[in-house]
Amino acid sequence: MIPAAQVCSLLRIVCEMGHAVVGTTSGPVRLCIGECKPEFMTKSHQQYTFVNPSVLSLNPIRGPESGGTMVTITGHYLGAGSSVAVYLGNQTCEFYGRSMNEIVCVSPPSSNGLGPVPVSVSVDRARVDNNLQFEYIDDPRVQRIEPEWSIASGHTPLTITGFNLDVIQEPRIRVKFNGKESVNVCKVVNTTTLTCLAPSLTTDYRPGLDTVERPDEFGFVFNNVQSLLIYNDTKFIYYPNPTFELLSPTGVLDQKPGSPIILKGKNLCPPASGGAKLNYTVLIGETPCAVTVSETQLLCEPPNLTGQHKVMVHVGGMVFSPGSVSVISDSLLTLPAIVSIAAGGSLLLIIVIIVLIAYKRKSRENDLTLKRLQMQMDNLESRVALECKEAFAELQTDINELTSDLDRSGIPYLDYRTYAMRVLFPGIEDHPVLRELEVQGNGQQHVEKALKLFAQLINNKVFLLTFIRTLELQRSFSMRDRGNVASLIMTGLQGRLEYATDVLKQLLSDLIDKNLENKNHPKLLLRRTESVAEKMLTNWFAFLLHKFLKECAGEPLFMLYCAIKQQMEKGPIDAITGEARYSLSEDKLIRQQIEYKTLILNCVNPDNENSPEIPVKVLNCDTITQVKEKILDAIYKNVPYSQRPRAVDMDLEWRQGRIARVVLQDEDITTKIEGDWKRLNTLMHYQVSDRSVVALVPKQTSSYNIPASASISRTSISRYDSSFRYTGSPDSLRSRAPMITPDLESGVKVWHLVKNHDHGDQKEGDRGSKMVSEIYLTRLLATKTRFQGRIGPRHHLVHPSAACPPAPTQTTPLPSGTLQKFVDDLFETLFSTVHRGSALPLAIKYMFDFLDEQADRHSIHDTDVRHTWKSNCLPLRFWVNVIKNPQFVFDIHKGSITDACLSVVAQTFMDSCSTSEHRLGKDSPSNKLLYAKDIPSYKSWVERYYADIAKLPAISDQDMNAYLAEQSRLHAVEFNMLSALNEIYSYVSKYSEELIGALEQDEQARRQRLAYKVEQLINAMSIES
Repeated sequence: MIPAAQVCSLLRIVCEMGHAVVGTTSGPVRLCIGECKPEFMTKSHQQYTFVNPSVLSLNPIRGPESGGTMVTITGHYLGAGSSVAVYLGNQTCEFYGRSMNEIVCVSPPSSNGLGPVPVSVSVDRARVDNNLQFEYIDDPRVQRIEPEWSIASGHTPLTITGFNLDVIQEPRIRVKFNGKESVNVCKVVNTTTLTCLAPSLTTDYRPGLDTVERPDEFGFVFNNVQSLLIYNDTKFIYYPNPTFELLSPTGVLDQKPGSPIILKGKNLCPPASGGAKLNYTVLIGETPCAVTVSETQLLCEPPNLTGQHKVMVHVGGMVFSPGSVSVISDSLLTLPAIVSIAAGGSLLLIIVIIVLIAYKRKSRENDLTLKRLQMQMDNLESRVALECKEAFAELQTDINELTSDLDRSGIPYLDYRTYAMRVLFPGIEDHPVLRELEVQGNGQQHVEKALKLFAQLINNKVFLLTFIRTLELQRSFSMRDRGNVASLIMTGLQGRLEYATDVLKQLLSDLIDKNLENKNHPKLLLRRTESVAEKMLTNWFAFLLHKFLKECAGEPLFMLYCAIKQQMEKGPIDAITGEARYSLSEDKLIRQQIEYKTLILNCVNPDNENSPEIPVKVLNCDTITQVKEKILDAIYKNVPYSQRPRAVDMDLEWRQGRIARVVLQDEDITTKIEGDWKRLNTLMHYQVSDRSVVALVPKQTSSYNIPASASISRTSISRYDSSFRYTGSPDSLRSRAPMITPDLESGVKVWHLVKNHDHGDQKEGDRGSKMVSEIYLTRLLATKTRFQGRIGPRHHLVHPSAACPPAPTQTTPLPSGTLQKFVDDLFETLFSTVHRGSALPLAIKYMFDFLDEQADRHSIHDTDVRHTWKSNCLPLRFWVNVIKNPQFVFDIHKGSITDACLSVVAQTFMDSCSTSEHRLGKDSPSNKLLYAKDIPSYKSWVERYYADIAKLPAISDQDMNAYLAEQSRLHAVEFNMLSALNEIYSYVSKYSEELIGALEQDEQARRQRLAYKVEQLINAMSIES
């Protein structure tokens, strides 16, 4: 008998068992009242059994740190006793329920952070031994929801991506809208993925047709994880529910077997980004059908059914029934129908016979057409093969057609004044700063006196800086004005370059400060000419690098210009479009096959007709103007371009025999006109043969009028012999050219080698001559690598007044080289600290050191930023401009095709100075691909060049000022100071109020009474005006 503590009531007795006696396992329960005598004692019919509870396993063995996990402990006799307690570490696992084989409890939030904790189980007073552990891990996190939309009814599939998602036993997704919450279930896929059904916005939500709603709250119910109840990292929205119209007013749609069922509605395809779509299921009766969905229609391909069936549409948890469909099978044919079909069949048979007869006759014509097409295709294939073969030959064959004529000619450098004007004021030939100041009336002396007062102000650093800053603050001060003011200031300070340099450094320092204060990317500094300082920097380099250009950099630049010009003239050049067979620019490449051959014309020496004739190499496809240009290049090869006659002022005579002479022109009465196209005359048009004698004579002012009875053939030049034979003086024939004046109002379009690309009126036969234009892109590479022969020795300095020679007529073998070599020579010269016997100009070292000092002052240690500043300062601001415009340095003529090729070289030069990596592919521009393999080498040259400059000894301000003073002395009288000041004063007059206000606000200006002096200046100039 085991004593027990007792609690009694009228209906029951509650007692607590004591320890079991050793050896006792079960028995009835005996109850004694008072003394335990038989008459006062009773026992139970049920047996009370003593057991030893045990624990076997734990599931799950881990859960989130926030708790809430339903933990199941399995074992034996776990339902024994009256109470049970489970502890995870030192925290109670909230009891949920138990049976004889398991206990279920809810894990509490971890008090000790992450990691395993021991699991202890107590049944009444018995503590069950076990070695189980429960691990707390990081709470689950959500990274992405796809898609971020649903419809108002919800139930669209969502994919949730995150971490530790598999520890949640019953994940759910929730939204709250207008105070009402809706929840839907989720399913664990793996530790990083859940699939959920979107909850409905609300159960009673009825959105408008075009309403898009965003829930007030959106989140997840993950056990006890509170942080995800409201998930803010999403822009989840709800689109309106789809709606469907009835199939018919009666609700029943009659269909034939196999006919598609069209369900009309609205909002069928939410306008969401991405590829997710609503999943529609359409049932015809109990059978699904294939569905195609658009914005307003749903197309259902029904199964083979007959009879009436209800149509049900399932989408997003909603079920629509737009009605029923009644499939009626076709009835059997009636006798009238059979007769009609037979009659129709007979008629159809007759038609087929007629068609067969016509087809047989047509097929014969088609066979002939097919043969013609086959011949055209064969011809096209042959021409493609020929073009590829020619391109391959151009890439592989050395051509040594340049002579050493350039060795005996010179480089036509412009004088300092012309060079500076073309850089500072491009496009303006006669600028006021080149002339003496002229004032109308009798106020010359007064204006000069006032401008001398203005000169004192300009030479005042406080005034000049305030003047420039004030102008740049005005919205009406345009980019053109900034460049003009910068150039005028530099011309006005040509005699005081030390002072100009000091002002420039201050402006650049202010520009750097402003760039960094505005948090612009440092690499954008000096990239564009948006300030007076940037244009002044360009002009400063132009002044100080003129000597370096003449002594060092000018020669390789001129060699490159001549090489490009001569290479371009080796092939046809279209006189209208400027396109050429040989080009570095894809935009200026002739993308057609042009038949041509080279001719040698013997030109009469204009100085002495009895002296030997001058041979000139031309192409038979050249226009007359192009021929005249090449003849002028040959005759005046030692004369600068501005000092020789112009082609438009000369006539070209073709001399046949001693008397007969024909004046050749681009347009005359023999010009071929087809439709609305008129082609310029060429040597081929006139049938000029090799070794023909020609002469350039001054153009006559009158023209010969051809009588109406004269018959001049458009195809045979022999008629010219009879039409223009004359027995008088040869000079009297110079005005007798078959010339006509173009009718500008007739709408006739002029062409030379190729018509405009947008013209589409080719004849049927012309289309067979067309080829895919990209096949001609190999000519770009051929132009780059084919040109052989170096023009003169590398260090050969020649007479400075000669022009680039024409293409020679006799070949002289030269050392092998390519057009690429001339580019390399130029880049190597510009990116070398000591080259061609010239030391690095002081201006470059001085300005680079100044930029490094500014970078140090602003704690900029990024080498890429410093590299970019220097590239934007010198190569981008000065050298690119010179490479693209060699006419700024030399007295030459730059054609459009030469300009396009130089632009490609200049772009390559810019890319070489960039620190960014250019990823090139088949879709990249051709000019980038052309030099893709060369640019890495050029970049290494630039890096070495900048490093070598940094290693050079610093230039003291004293040495730099001495150098600047010497440059000022050499060119002090190049520009008229008073004229320059008069031009600058126009800006003072325009912005006088703003300037005076800025001077009155500046403390130093107030001390020097600069505002008062400006008012004096304005009054003095106003009186004279």
